[in-house]
Amino acid sequence: MILDFEPGDKVINPANKNWGIGQVQSIIKEKVTVNFENAGKRVINAKNVELEKVENNE
Repeated sequence: MILDFEPGDKVINPANKNWGIGQVQSIIKEKVTVNFENAGKRVINAKNVELEKVENNE
């Protein structure tokens, strides 16, 4: 499995949209650490949760 994320990327968790936009902090194997604006720092297992990248359209 190849993750298309790198530290600094903005993402959302489609299953928990109320977490808001998160910024990828680190990626170790399938564990992605994301700091969400409404939920704080979360470690996401990318095998179980599909994060969606937020494109920078500003």
